[in-house]
Amino acid sequence: MIDKAPRGVQSIEVGGQLLQALLRAGRPLALKDLAAAAGMVPAKAHPYLVSFGRLGLVSAEAGRYGLGPMAMQLGLISLQQHDPVRLASEPLEALAQASACTVALAVWGQLGPTVVRVVEAPSPVHVSLRHGTVLNLAQTATGRVMAAFRPVAEVDALWRAQGGRRSGHAAWRAQLSEVAAAGHALSDEALLPGVAALAVAGRDAAGCAQWAYVAVAPRQQLQGKARRASVLALLDEAAQQVCARLGWIRLRP
Repeated sequence: MIDKAPRGVQSIEVGGQLLQALLRAGRPLALKDLAAAAGMVPAKAHPYLVSFGRLGLVSAEAGRYGLGPMAMQLGLISLQQHDPVRLASEPLEALAQASACTVALAVWGQLGPTVVRVVEAPSPVHVSLRHGTVLNLAQTATGRVMAAFRPVAEVDALWRAQGGRRSGHAAWRAQLSEVAAAGHALSDEALLPGVAALAVAGRDAAGCAQWAYVAVAPRQQLQGKARRASVLALLDEAAQQVCARLGWIRLRP
């Protein structure tokens, strides 16, 4: 016997497309633009927006619709119920198995990116990475990818504290610009001789890096472009899924 899907309310699902369109846009939209983004005509969208407005899910100002106070309250309550570190830790085992790399989770701390979770690779070759390790901003993939998506003043102060020199600042900033454009960072033998690392950042809705995944493996294991692309895709997909669960949807520029 085939189980039937639970019965829902179609009108709520249809109207929800308008809320999803506002989330994707990240800004208030005119009725015509909002309806188009939700795949419906304005005459159909308007009654839903009226009802959402009465509930506080949507607000209208100067002819544009944005998320209302109830939507904000729901978001804040949701954040209180979710621990980013716990959620970001959940995929680590699967990532280590799928990538055949040691995979770690680092968070941004007062001293810089700090390792808080480590899952060893399933292969016989293991790379030692300890909990509590503070990673160098300039030398490690995790440091660079998090620094590329953090406030400039904060990052530069920490870079100087870790030994960065004024003469090298321009080159440091250029390096971070390249990382930001690529969306990931690769380091070769920064942690140990013969060891490479590939890292992606978990970014909040404002684009600020809050944590990062890093895959660490013997250098030859991450040398080929196809191999790096495969590991990168695994890390990035996991990061995006966790960010989506936290409501950290990347806003358009």
